[in-house]
Amino acid sequence: MGVQRMTAEELRATREDAAPPAALSNLLEALWWEAHGEWDRAHRMVDDLATPDGAWVHAYLHRVEGDLGNSGYWYRQAGRPASRASLQEEWTEIVEALLRAE
Repeated sequence: MGVQRMTAEELRATREDAAPPAALSNLLEALWWEAHGEWDRAHRMVDDLATPDGAWVHAYLHRVEGDLGNSGYWYRQAGRPASRASLQEEWTEIVEALLRAE
């Protein structure tokens, strides 16, 4: 299945796999690793990305971590308000947006 045809729920279902699906963008792969319980690995993947989407993923990761001050900084860098959705809802929102952009 190509990434363009994958849904957020299909991506979430692969978190039981040992590795992410092939051909994921860095941002989608970072979100996959976070859903896989590998927050540090996910954070390293986005730490130096200076794009709005990269900042959005970075903001989400710091929200997962519980560092709301740092998360707020990254939401501002992304040009987005801080999310009030559940973490699962925001993960899905970000993944769906990134999949649409590919």
